[in-house]
Amino acid sequence: MTSSTQFTISRRGLLAMAGAGLAAASFPRRLFAQSGSNVLIVASGQDIPNFDPHTATGYSASFFMRNVYDPLVRVAGNPPEPVPALAESWEMSADGLTYTFKLNAAAKFHSGNPVTGDDVVYSFQRALALAKGNSWMIRDIVTPEDVTAVDAGTVEFKLAKPFAAFLQVLPWIFVVEKAAVEANLGADQGETWLMTNTAGSGPFQVARFEVGTLYQLSRVADAWQSGGGNLDGVIWQIVRETATQRLMLQNGEAHIAVDLTSEDMDALKDAPGVVRVIEPEYRTFSIKMNTEKGPLADINLRKAISWATNYQGILDAAGYADLMTGPLPTGILGFDAGLEVYRTDLDKAREFMAKTEKPEGGFTLKMFHVSGLEQQRRWALIMLDSLKQLNIDLEIQPLNWPDMVAACQSPDTFPDLFPVYQTANYGDPDNIAFAAYHSSRNGGWQNAVYHNPEVDALIEAARSEIDPAKRIAIYGDFQKKVVEDAPDIFGVLERRKLGMRDSVKDWHFTPVASNAIEVWPLSL
Repeated sequence: MTSSTQFTISRRGLLAMAGAGLAAASFPRRLFAQSGSNVLIVASGQDIPNFDPHTATGYSASFFMRNVYDPLVRVAGNPPEPVPALAESWEMSADGLTYTFKLNAAAKFHSGNPVTGDDVVYSFQRALALAKGNSWMIRDIVTPEDVTAVDAGTVEFKLAKPFAAFLQVLPWIFVVEKAAVEANLGADQGETWLMTNTAGSGPFQVARFEVGTLYQLSRVADAWQSGGGNLDGVIWQIVRETATQRLMLQNGEAHIAVDLTSEDMDALKDAPGVVRVIEPEYRTFSIKMNTEKGPLADINLRKAISWATNYQGILDAAGYADLMTGPLPTGILGFDAGLEVYRTDLDKAREFMAKTEKPEGGFTLKMFHVSGLEQQRRWALIMLDSLKQLNIDLEIQPLNWPDMVAACQSPDTFPDLFPVYQTANYGDPDNIAFAAYHSSRNGGWQNAVYHNPEVDALIEAARSEIDPAKRIAIYGDFQKKVVEDAPDIFGVLERRKLGMRDSVKDWHFTPVASNAIEVWPLSL
Protein backbone atom coordinates (compact mmCIF):
# COMPACT_ATOMS: atom_id res chain seq x y z
CA MET A 1 0.00 0.00 0.00
CA THR A 2 1.43 3.35 -1.01
CA SER A 3 1.86 6.06 1.55
CA SER A 4 -0.58 8.36 -0.22
CA THR A 5 -3.43 5.90 0.21
CA GLN A 6 -2.58 4.23 3.51
CA PHE A 7 -5.37 4.41 6.06
CA THR A 8 -5.27 2.70 9.41
CA ILE A 9 -6.89 3.57 12.67
CA SER A 10 -5.92 2.85 16.23
CA ARG A 11 -8.41 1.10 18.48
CA ARG A 12 -8.27 4.04 20.90
CA GLY A 13 -8.98 6.48 18.09
CA LEU A 14 -11.84 4.35 16.77
CA LEU A 15 -13.47 4.07 20.17
CA ALA A 16 -13.22 7.79 20.73
CA MET A 17 -14.70 8.63 17.35
CA ALA A 18 -17.48 6.06 17.62
CA GLY A 19 -18.37 7.22 21.09
CA ALA A 20 -18.58 10.78 19.86
CA GLY A 21 -20.73 9.73 16.90
CA LEU A 22 -18.60 11.66 14.43
CA ALA A 23 -19.11 11.32 10.69
CA ALA A 24 -16.18 9.89 8.76
CA ALA A 25 -15.85 13.00 6.65
CA SER A 26 -14.85 14.92 9.76
CA PHE A 27 -12.19 12.42 10.87
CA PRO A 28 -8.74 13.99 11.00
CA ARG A 29 -6.72 12.45 8.21
CA ARG A 30 -3.85 11.65 10.58
CA LEU A 31 -6.01 9.02 12.28
CA PHE A 32 -5.96 7.01 9.06
CA ALA A 33 -2.21 7.29 8.60
CA GLN A 34 -0.97 5.39 11.63
CA SER A 35 1.06 2.26 11.03
CA GLY A 36 0.42 -1.27 12.22
CA SER A 37 -2.65 -2.54 10.35
CA ASN A 38 -4.59 -2.42 7.09
CA VAL A 39 -8.17 -1.32 7.67
CA LEU A 40 -10.51 -0.94 4.70
CA ILE A 41 -13.00 1.94 4.96
CA VAL A 42 -16.33 1.41 3.15
CA ALA A 43 -18.66 4.43 3.01
CA SER A 44 -22.35 3.50 3.01
CA GLY A 45 -25.59 5.27 3.81
CA GLN A 46 -27.28 2.20 5.28
CA ASP A 47 -27.04 0.88 8.83
CA ILE A 48 -26.78 -2.85 9.49
CA PRO A 49 -30.23 -3.70 10.93
CA ASN A 50 -29.09 -6.58 13.16
CA PHE A 51 -26.55 -9.42 13.28
CA ASP A 52 -28.94 -12.37 12.82
CA PRO A 53 -28.23 -14.06 9.47
CA HIS A 54 -31.71 -15.61 9.44
CA THR A 55 -33.67 -12.38 9.88
CA ALA A 56 -31.65 -9.41 8.58
CA THR A 57 -31.97 -8.28 4.96
CA GLY A 58 -30.76 -5.41 2.78
CA TYR A 59 -27.38 -4.79 1.20
CA SER A 60 -25.78 -3.67 4.46
CA ALA A 61 -26.92 -6.87 6.16
CA SER A 62 -25.63 -8.86 3.17
CA PHE A 63 -22.23 -7.20 3.55
CA PHE A 64 -22.15 -8.14 7.21
CA MET A 65 -23.24 -11.75 6.72
CA ARG A 66 -20.88 -12.39 3.81
CA ASN A 67 -17.92 -11.44 5.98
CA VAL A 68 -18.88 -12.66 9.46
CA TYR A 69 -20.70 -15.87 8.50
CA ASP A 70 -20.24 -18.66 5.97
CA PRO A 71 -22.77 -20.40 3.70
CA LEU A 72 -22.35 -23.84 2.17
CA VAL A 73 -21.34 -22.26 -1.14
CA ARG A 74 -20.46 -18.73 -2.24
CA VAL A 75 -20.90 -17.03 -5.59
CA ALA A 76 -18.10 -15.66 -7.78
CA GLY A 77 -17.34 -14.71 -11.35
CA ASN A 78 -19.16 -13.01 -14.18
CA PRO A 79 -21.46 -14.72 -15.06
CA PRO A 80 -21.87 -15.75 -11.42
CA GLU A 81 -21.26 -19.38 -10.46
CA PRO A 82 -21.40 -21.26 -7.14
CA VAL A 83 -17.98 -21.94 -5.58
CA PRO A 84 -17.00 -23.85 -2.42
CA ALA A 85 -17.38 -22.29 1.04
CA LEU A 86 -18.21 -24.50 4.03
CA ALA A 87 -18.85 -27.26 1.51
CA GLU A 88 -15.72 -28.26 -0.37
CA SER A 89 -17.71 -30.42 -2.81
CA TRP A 90 -21.26 -31.53 -3.62
CA GLU A 91 -23.24 -33.97 -5.74
CA MET A 92 -26.73 -33.81 -7.23
CA SER A 93 -28.95 -36.76 -8.09
CA ALA A 94 -30.11 -37.26 -11.68
CA ASP A 95 -33.67 -36.17 -10.81
CA GLY A 96 -32.45 -32.93 -9.22
CA LEU A 97 -34.05 -33.72 -5.86
CA THR A 98 -31.13 -34.88 -3.72
CA TYR A 99 -28.00 -32.83 -2.96
CA THR A 100 -25.11 -34.11 -0.85
CA PHE A 101 -22.50 -31.70 0.54
CA LYS A 102 -19.09 -32.59 1.97
CA LEU A 103 -17.95 -30.03 4.53
CA ASN A 104 -14.42 -28.66 4.65
CA ALA A 105 -12.75 -30.36 7.63
CA ALA A 106 -10.84 -27.15 8.41
CA ALA A 107 -14.00 -25.08 8.90
CA LYS A 108 -14.46 -23.74 12.42
CA PHE A 109 -16.50 -21.14 14.24
CA HIS A 110 -15.08 -18.09 15.98
CA SER A 111 -15.39 -20.08 19.21
CA GLY A 112 -12.86 -22.56 17.86
CA ASN A 113 -15.41 -25.36 17.54
CA PRO A 114 -15.60 -27.21 14.21
CA VAL A 115 -18.48 -26.62 11.80
CA THR A 116 -20.46 -29.86 11.67
CA GLY A 117 -23.40 -31.28 9.78
CA ASP A 118 -25.55 -30.68 12.86
CA ASP A 119 -24.78 -26.95 12.68
CA VAL A 120 -25.84 -26.86 9.04
CA VAL A 121 -29.07 -28.75 9.72
CA TYR A 122 -29.85 -26.51 12.70
CA SER A 123 -29.25 -23.36 10.64
CA PHE A 124 -31.58 -24.36 7.82
CA GLN A 125 -34.25 -25.50 10.25
CA ARG A 126 -33.97 -22.27 12.23
CA ALA A 127 -34.18 -20.14 9.08
CA LEU A 128 -37.31 -21.99 7.97
CA ALA A 129 -38.91 -21.82 11.43
CA LEU A 130 -38.36 -18.06 11.76
CA ALA A 131 -39.63 -17.51 8.20
CA LYS A 132 -37.78 -14.21 7.93
CA GLY A 133 -34.70 -12.88 6.15
CA ASN A 134 -33.62 -14.95 3.16
CA SER A 135 -35.68 -18.04 4.03
CA TRP A 136 -38.09 -17.21 1.20
CA MET A 137 -35.44 -18.50 -1.19
CA ILE A 138 -35.84 -22.07 0.07
CA ARG A 139 -39.41 -22.08 1.41
CA ASP A 140 -41.49 -24.96 0.01
CA ILE A 141 -38.29 -26.29 -1.59
CA VAL A 142 -36.41 -27.34 1.54
CA THR A 143 -38.39 -28.86 4.40
CA PRO A 144 -36.98 -29.10 7.96
CA GLU A 145 -37.24 -32.88 8.13
CA ASP A 146 -35.45 -33.42 4.83
CA VAL A 147 -32.17 -31.73 5.80
CA THR A 148 -30.08 -34.37 7.53
CA ALA A 149 -26.53 -34.79 8.79
CA VAL A 150 -25.29 -38.08 7.32
CA ASP A 151 -22.24 -37.68 9.56
CA ALA A 152 -20.27 -34.81 11.09
CA GLY A 153 -18.85 -33.83 7.69
CA THR A 154 -21.75 -34.61 5.34
CA VAL A 155 -25.17 -32.99 4.86
CA GLU A 156 -27.96 -34.24 2.60
CA PHE A 157 -30.92 -32.29 1.24
CA LYS A 158 -33.97 -34.00 -0.23
CA LEU A 159 -35.92 -31.28 -1.97
CA ALA A 160 -39.71 -31.23 -1.93
CA LYS A 161 -39.67 -30.39 -5.63
CA PRO A 162 -37.03 -29.66 -8.26
CA PHE A 163 -35.56 -26.17 -8.05
CA ALA A 164 -33.26 -25.12 -10.87
CA ALA A 165 -31.71 -22.30 -8.82
CA PHE A 166 -30.95 -24.32 -5.65
CA LEU A 167 -27.16 -23.92 -5.73
CA GLN A 168 -27.55 -20.25 -6.63
CA VAL A 169 -29.60 -19.48 -3.50
CA LEU A 170 -27.38 -21.31 -1.02
CA PRO A 171 -24.88 -18.42 -0.72
CA TRP A 172 -27.63 -16.51 1.15
CA ILE A 173 -28.47 -19.13 3.79
CA PHE A 174 -25.76 -18.71 6.42
CA VAL A 175 -24.67 -21.24 9.03
CA VAL A 176 -24.69 -20.43 12.74
CA GLU A 177 -23.07 -22.33 15.59
CA LYS A 178 -25.86 -24.42 17.10
CA ALA A 179 -24.36 -24.55 20.59
CA ALA A 180 -23.87 -20.76 20.78
CA VAL A 181 -27.43 -19.95 19.70
CA GLU A 182 -29.04 -22.63 21.86
CA ALA A 183 -27.18 -21.29 24.90
CA ASN A 184 -28.94 -17.95 24.30
CA LEU A 185 -32.34 -19.02 22.96
CA GLY A 186 -34.53 -16.95 25.26
CA ALA A 187 -38.14 -17.00 24.16
CA ASP A 188 -37.50 -16.21 20.50
CA GLN A 189 -35.01 -18.82 19.22
CA GLY A 190 -32.09 -16.54 19.91
CA GLU A 191 -33.34 -13.58 17.87
CA THR A 192 -32.83 -11.09 20.69
CA TRP A 193 -29.32 -12.36 21.39
CA LEU A 194 -28.34 -12.30 17.71
CA MET A 195 -29.48 -8.71 17.36
CA THR A 196 -26.08 -7.68 18.71
CA ASN A 197 -24.09 -10.94 18.99
CA THR A 198 -22.75 -13.37 16.43
CA ALA A 199 -22.27 -17.12 16.08
CA GLY A 200 -20.35 -17.31 12.82
CA SER A 201 -17.38 -18.92 11.16
CA GLY A 202 -16.54 -16.16 8.67
CA PRO A 203 -13.09 -14.61 8.26
CA PHE A 204 -14.07 -11.46 10.19
CA GLN A 205 -15.74 -10.80 13.52
CA VAL A 206 -17.31 -7.77 15.19
CA ALA A 207 -14.83 -5.53 16.98
CA ARG A 208 -16.98 -2.46 17.58
CA PHE A 209 -20.22 -0.90 16.43
CA GLU A 210 -22.07 2.35 16.99
CA VAL A 211 -25.49 2.45 15.35
CA GLY A 212 -25.68 5.32 12.90
CA THR A 213 -21.92 5.82 12.89
CA LEU A 214 -19.84 2.75 12.10
CA TYR A 215 -19.47 -1.03 12.26
CA GLN A 216 -15.91 -2.30 12.65
CA LEU A 217 -14.95 -5.88 11.78
CA SER A 218 -11.57 -7.36 12.62
CA ARG A 219 -9.82 -10.26 10.92
CA VAL A 220 -10.14 -13.56 12.79
CA ALA A 221 -6.59 -14.34 13.91
CA ASP A 222 -6.70 -17.97 12.87
CA ALA A 223 -9.33 -17.77 10.13
CA TRP A 224 -9.75 -21.15 8.43
CA GLN A 225 -10.52 -19.75 4.97
CA SER A 226 -7.81 -19.83 2.30
CA GLY A 227 -6.96 -17.16 -0.28
CA GLY A 228 -7.35 -14.10 1.90
CA GLY A 229 -5.79 -10.69 1.36
CA ASN A 230 -3.84 -8.57 3.82
CA LEU A 231 -6.71 -6.76 5.55
CA ASP A 232 -6.68 -6.61 9.34
CA GLY A 233 -10.17 -5.20 9.43
CA VAL A 234 -12.89 -3.22 7.73
CA ILE A 235 -15.05 -0.29 8.83
CA TRP A 236 -18.56 0.05 7.41
CA GLN A 237 -18.82 3.81 7.86
CA ILE A 238 -22.30 5.36 7.83
CA VAL A 239 -22.26 8.40 5.53
CA ARG A 240 -25.78 9.49 4.64
CA GLU A 241 -24.97 11.95 1.87
CA THR A 242 -23.65 10.51 -1.37
CA ALA A 243 -21.76 13.72 -2.12
CA THR A 244 -19.90 13.26 1.15
CA GLN A 245 -19.09 9.67 0.19
CA ARG A 246 -17.61 10.98 -3.06
CA LEU A 247 -15.52 13.61 -1.29
CA MET A 248 -14.23 11.04 1.19
CA LEU A 249 -13.16 8.88 -1.74
CA GLN A 250 -11.46 11.79 -3.48
CA ASN A 251 -9.71 12.88 -0.29
CA GLY A 252 -8.53 9.39 0.56
CA GLU A 253 -10.76 9.12 3.64
CA ALA A 254 -12.57 6.04 2.32
CA HIS A 255 -11.44 3.19 0.10
CA ILE A 256 -14.85 2.24 -1.32
CA ALA A 257 -18.13 4.17 -1.69
CA VAL A 258 -21.25 2.15 -2.48
CA ASP A 259 -24.12 4.65 -2.91
CA LEU A 260 -22.79 7.05 -5.54
CA THR A 261 -25.11 8.81 -7.99
CA SER A 262 -24.46 9.27 -11.70
CA GLU A 263 -23.39 12.86 -11.00
CA ASP A 264 -20.92 11.58 -8.43
CA MET A 265 -19.51 9.14 -10.97
CA ASP A 266 -19.15 11.90 -13.54
CA ALA A 267 -17.35 14.09 -11.00
CA LEU A 268 -14.93 11.25 -10.28
CA LYS A 269 -14.05 10.67 -13.94
CA ASP A 270 -10.56 12.17 -13.72
CA ALA A 271 -10.03 12.02 -9.95
CA PRO A 272 -6.48 10.88 -9.15
CA GLY A 273 -6.26 7.52 -7.43
CA VAL A 274 -9.95 6.71 -7.92
CA VAL A 275 -11.34 3.79 -9.94
CA ARG A 276 -14.93 3.97 -11.18
CA VAL A 277 -17.03 0.81 -11.54
CA ILE A 278 -20.08 1.14 -13.79
CA GLU A 279 -21.38 -2.33 -14.62
CA PRO A 280 -24.71 -3.83 -15.76
CA GLU A 281 -26.46 -5.78 -13.05
CA TYR A 282 -29.91 -7.25 -12.44
CA ARG A 283 -30.77 -4.27 -10.28
CA THR A 284 -34.30 -2.91 -10.43
CA PHE A 285 -35.67 0.28 -8.94
CA SER A 286 -39.42 0.48 -8.46
CA ILE A 287 -41.83 2.38 -6.25
CA LYS A 288 -44.13 0.06 -4.31
CA MET A 289 -47.69 1.15 -3.67
CA ASN A 290 -49.85 0.27 -0.67
CA THR A 291 -52.28 -2.04 -2.44
CA GLU A 292 -53.84 -3.13 0.87
CA LYS A 293 -54.85 0.00 2.77
CA GLY A 294 -55.49 3.63 1.99
CA PRO A 295 -56.24 5.34 -1.32
CA LEU A 296 -53.97 3.08 -3.38
CA ALA A 297 -55.98 -0.02 -2.49
CA ASP A 298 -58.04 1.22 -5.48
CA ILE A 299 -56.52 -0.30 -8.62
CA ASN A 300 -57.89 2.57 -10.70
CA LEU A 301 -55.92 5.10 -8.67
CA ARG A 302 -52.79 2.97 -8.98
CA LYS A 303 -53.23 2.89 -12.75
CA ALA A 304 -53.92 6.62 -12.89
CA ILE A 305 -50.66 7.28 -11.05
CA SER A 306 -48.81 4.76 -13.22
CA TRP A 307 -49.90 6.63 -16.36
CA ALA A 308 -49.18 10.05 -14.81
CA THR A 309 -45.63 9.25 -13.73
CA ASN A 310 -42.83 11.13 -15.47
CA TYR A 311 -40.74 8.14 -16.57
CA GLN A 312 -38.32 10.22 -18.58
CA GLY A 313 -37.65 12.29 -15.48
CA ILE A 314 -36.97 9.12 -13.48
CA LEU A 315 -34.57 7.95 -16.19
CA ASP A 316 -32.81 11.30 -16.45
CA ALA A 317 -32.31 11.40 -12.68
CA ALA A 318 -30.89 7.86 -12.74
CA GLY A 319 -28.18 8.59 -15.29
CA TYR A 320 -26.53 5.24 -16.03
CA ALA A 321 -29.76 3.28 -16.43
CA ASP A 322 -32.60 2.08 -18.66
CA LEU A 323 -36.34 2.13 -18.08
CA MET A 324 -37.88 -1.09 -16.77
CA THR A 325 -40.28 -3.02 -18.96
CA GLY A 326 -42.44 -4.56 -16.28
CA PRO A 327 -41.35 -6.40 -13.15
CA LEU A 328 -38.40 -8.43 -14.49
CA PRO A 329 -34.98 -7.03 -15.42
CA THR A 330 -34.05 -6.86 -19.08
CA GLY A 331 -32.30 -9.93 -20.45
CA ILE A 332 -33.10 -12.35 -17.63
CA LEU A 333 -34.72 -15.69 -18.46
CA GLY A 334 -38.35 -15.16 -19.47
CA PHE A 335 -38.12 -11.38 -19.84
CA ASP A 336 -40.81 -10.13 -22.27
CA ALA A 337 -39.35 -7.25 -24.27
CA GLY A 338 -42.72 -6.67 -25.95
CA LEU A 339 -44.70 -6.34 -22.73
CA GLU A 340 -47.13 -3.42 -22.77
CA VAL A 341 -46.32 -1.23 -19.78
CA TYR A 342 -47.22 2.19 -18.41
CA ARG A 343 -45.58 5.25 -19.91
CA THR A 344 -46.49 8.90 -19.35
CA ASP A 345 -49.96 9.51 -20.79
CA LEU A 346 -52.05 12.10 -18.94
CA ASP A 347 -55.20 11.32 -20.94
CA LYS A 348 -55.11 7.72 -19.76
CA ALA A 349 -54.21 8.87 -16.26
CA ARG A 350 -57.32 11.07 -16.12
CA GLU A 351 -59.43 8.26 -17.60
CA PHE A 352 -58.59 5.99 -14.67
CA MET A 353 -58.73 8.88 -12.18
CA ALA A 354 -62.36 9.39 -13.23
CA LYS A 355 -63.13 5.86 -11.97
CA THR A 356 -61.88 6.55 -8.45
CA GLU A 357 -63.81 7.78 -5.41
CA LYS A 358 -62.12 11.18 -5.68
CA PRO A 359 -61.80 11.88 -9.40
CA GLU A 360 -60.89 15.52 -8.75
CA GLY A 361 -58.02 14.63 -6.41
CA GLY A 362 -57.59 17.03 -3.52
CA PHE A 363 -55.91 14.60 -1.14
CA THR A 364 -52.39 13.84 0.05
CA LEU A 365 -50.31 10.66 -0.25
CA LYS A 366 -47.18 9.84 1.73
CA MET A 367 -43.85 8.61 0.38
CA PHE A 368 -40.80 7.46 2.34
CA HIS A 369 -37.23 7.38 1.07
CA VAL A 370 -33.85 6.48 2.53
CA SER A 371 -32.43 9.43 4.44
CA GLY A 372 -29.43 10.93 2.68
CA LEU A 373 -29.88 8.89 -0.50
CA GLU A 374 -29.95 11.70 -3.02
CA GLN A 375 -31.17 9.56 -5.89
CA GLN A 376 -34.29 8.50 -4.02
CA ARG A 377 -34.94 12.05 -2.88
CA ARG A 378 -34.91 13.18 -6.51
CA TRP A 379 -37.31 10.45 -7.53
CA ALA A 380 -39.63 11.48 -4.70
CA LEU A 381 -39.64 15.03 -6.07
CA ILE A 382 -40.42 13.69 -9.55
CA MET A 383 -43.39 11.83 -8.07
CA LEU A 384 -44.46 15.04 -6.31
CA ASP A 385 -44.57 16.85 -9.67
CA SER A 386 -46.22 13.88 -11.41
CA LEU A 387 -49.02 13.66 -8.86
CA LYS A 388 -49.74 17.38 -9.15
CA GLN A 389 -51.05 16.60 -12.66
CA LEU A 390 -53.87 14.73 -10.90
CA ASN A 391 -54.31 17.36 -8.15
CA ILE A 392 -52.76 14.98 -5.62
CA ASP A 393 -50.24 16.25 -3.10
CA LEU A 394 -47.32 14.19 -1.78
CA GLU A 395 -45.79 14.26 1.68
CA ILE A 396 -42.15 13.15 1.44
CA GLN A 397 -40.50 11.73 4.54
CA PRO A 398 -36.85 10.62 4.74
CA LEU A 399 -36.13 7.74 7.13
CA ASN A 400 -33.14 5.65 8.13
CA TRP A 401 -33.19 2.18 6.62
CA PRO A 402 -34.08 0.23 9.80
CA ASP A 403 -37.09 2.51 10.31
CA MET A 404 -38.15 1.96 6.70
CA VAL A 405 -37.90 -1.81 7.19
CA ALA A 406 -40.01 -1.53 10.35
CA ALA A 407 -42.69 0.40 8.47
CA CYS A 408 -43.12 -2.55 6.09
CA GLN A 409 -44.37 -4.89 8.81
CA SER A 410 -48.00 -3.80 8.53
CA PRO A 411 -50.28 -2.18 5.92
CA ASP A 412 -51.13 0.33 8.67
CA THR A 413 -47.55 1.62 8.88
CA PHE A 414 -46.59 1.13 5.23
CA PRO A 415 -46.75 4.45 3.32
CA ASP A 416 -48.64 4.97 0.09
CA LEU A 417 -45.39 4.99 -1.91
CA PHE A 418 -42.18 3.18 -0.98
CA PRO A 419 -39.06 3.17 -3.20
CA VAL A 420 -37.17 -0.12 -3.48
CA TYR A 421 -33.89 -1.12 -5.03
CA GLN A 422 -33.73 -4.85 -5.55
CA THR A 423 -30.50 -6.47 -6.64
CA ALA A 424 -30.69 -10.08 -7.72
CA ASN A 425 -28.77 -12.36 -5.40
CA TYR A 426 -28.82 -14.99 -8.13
CA GLY A 427 -29.24 -14.69 -11.87
CA ASP A 428 -32.68 -16.25 -12.13
CA PRO A 429 -36.10 -14.57 -12.50
CA ASP A 430 -37.25 -16.39 -9.37
CA ASN A 431 -35.07 -14.03 -7.34
CA ILE A 432 -37.06 -10.96 -8.38
CA ALA A 433 -40.45 -12.61 -8.87
CA PHE A 434 -40.67 -14.45 -5.57
CA ALA A 435 -39.07 -11.77 -3.39
CA ALA A 436 -40.99 -8.83 -4.83
CA TYR A 437 -44.43 -10.29 -5.62
CA HIS A 438 -45.15 -13.49 -3.69
CA SER A 439 -47.57 -13.00 -0.80
CA SER A 440 -45.35 -14.96 1.59
CA ARG A 441 -43.02 -11.96 1.51
CA ASN A 442 -45.69 -9.63 2.97
CA GLY A 443 -44.34 -7.73 5.94
CA GLY A 444 -40.87 -7.41 4.45
CA TRP A 445 -39.37 -4.51 2.53
CA GLN A 446 -39.27 -6.33 -0.82
CA ASN A 447 -43.03 -6.87 -0.82
CA ALA A 448 -44.74 -5.36 2.18
CA VAL A 449 -48.40 -5.73 1.18
CA TYR A 450 -49.05 -6.99 -2.38
CA HIS A 451 -50.80 -10.34 -2.66
CA ASN A 452 -52.63 -12.07 -5.48
CA PRO A 453 -53.32 -15.84 -5.46
CA GLU A 454 -53.01 -16.06 -9.25
CA VAL A 455 -49.59 -14.40 -9.16
CA ASP A 456 -48.53 -16.67 -6.29
CA ALA A 457 -49.48 -19.74 -8.31
CA LEU A 458 -47.51 -18.57 -11.35
CA ILE A 459 -44.42 -17.84 -9.26
CA GLU A 460 -44.60 -21.22 -7.56
CA ALA A 461 -45.05 -23.05 -10.85
CA ALA A 462 -42.10 -21.26 -12.44
CA ARG A 463 -39.66 -21.83 -9.60
CA SER A 464 -40.26 -25.59 -9.57
CA GLU A 465 -40.23 -26.06 -13.36
CA ILE A 466 -37.00 -27.41 -14.82
CA ASP A 467 -37.85 -27.06 -18.53
CA PRO A 468 -36.60 -23.59 -19.63
CA ALA A 469 -39.21 -23.23 -22.38
CA LYS A 470 -42.05 -23.91 -19.94
CA ARG A 471 -40.55 -21.52 -17.42
CA ILE A 472 -40.40 -18.76 -20.03
CA ALA A 473 -44.10 -19.22 -20.81
CA ILE A 474 -45.03 -19.09 -17.13
CA TYR A 475 -42.99 -15.94 -16.55
CA GLY A 476 -44.70 -14.39 -19.57
CA ASP A 477 -48.08 -14.82 -17.87
CA PHE A 478 -46.62 -13.60 -14.58
CA GLN A 479 -45.39 -10.34 -16.09
CA LYS A 480 -48.71 -9.58 -17.76
CA LYS A 481 -50.67 -10.24 -14.59
CA VAL A 482 -48.43 -8.07 -12.41
CA VAL A 483 -48.57 -5.16 -14.87
CA GLU A 484 -52.34 -5.46 -14.92
CA ASP A 485 -52.44 -5.24 -11.10
CA ALA A 486 -50.15 -2.16 -11.07
CA PRO A 487 -48.70 -2.76 -7.59
CA ASP A 488 -45.54 -0.85 -8.50
CA ILE A 489 -44.37 2.07 -10.54
CA PHE A 490 -41.79 0.27 -12.66
CA GLY A 491 -38.79 2.56 -12.69
CA VAL A 492 -35.31 1.89 -13.95
CA LEU A 493 -32.62 -0.74 -14.26
CA GLU A 494 -29.59 0.99 -12.84
CA ARG A 495 -26.06 -0.01 -13.57
CA ARG A 496 -24.06 -0.70 -10.47
CA LYS A 497 -22.00 2.35 -9.56
CA LEU A 498 -19.09 1.91 -7.16
CA GLY A 499 -16.08 4.10 -6.51
CA MET A 500 -12.85 2.83 -5.00
CA ARG A 501 -9.28 3.86 -4.42
CA ASP A 502 -6.71 2.28 -6.70
CA SER A 503 -4.97 0.96 -3.59
CA VAL A 504 -7.71 -1.68 -3.29
CA LYS A 505 -6.34 -4.85 -4.87
CA ASP A 506 -7.81 -8.19 -5.98
CA TRP A 507 -11.41 -6.97 -6.27
CA HIS A 508 -13.44 -8.54 -9.09
CA PHE A 509 -16.96 -7.59 -10.16
CA THR A 510 -19.72 -10.19 -9.77
CA PRO A 511 -23.18 -9.02 -10.90
CA VAL A 512 -25.05 -10.09 -7.77
CA ALA A 513 -25.14 -7.93 -4.63
CA SER A 514 -21.90 -6.28 -5.66
CA ASN A 515 -22.38 -3.45 -3.16
CA ALA A 516 -22.30 -6.03 -0.33
CA ILE A 517 -18.52 -6.23 -0.61
CA GLU A 518 -16.81 -9.50 0.28
CA VAL A 519 -13.58 -8.19 1.79
CA TRP A 520 -11.70 -11.41 2.58
CA PRO A 521 -9.90 -11.58 -0.82
CA LEU A 522 -8.95 -7.89 -0.79
CA SER A 523 -5.63 -6.27 -0.03
CA LEU A 524 -4.38 -2.72 0.45
